[in-house]
Amino acid sequence: MTDADACRMRLDVFLWRARFFKVRTSATEAIEETGARVERDGQVRRIDKPASPVEPGDILSFRAPSGPVLVRILSLPARRGPPSEAALCYVALEGR
Repeated sequence: MTDADACRMRLDVFLWRARFFKVRTSATEAIEETGARVERDGQVRRIDKPASPVEPGDILSFRAPSGPVLVRILSLPARRGPPSEAALCYVALEGR
């Protein structure tokens, strides 16, 4: 694993570990069906592949079971821990 790989994570894994979805397959299906948007370095791109990498500093926009979500990734979770631990990995943003 390279240093670049160590600071990246699959989008579906991030969404599952950050507890936006109860199971990883739900995160995968949501990305494939409705897609997501990632803003990095001022560039916004649409993602419809669950394996697309995300990294700290990215701004994610996606549809969760609870509705539309807009967050900035602060860190990548090492595991799927309790909600209090997961909430430290991102900050919710108001409409941008």
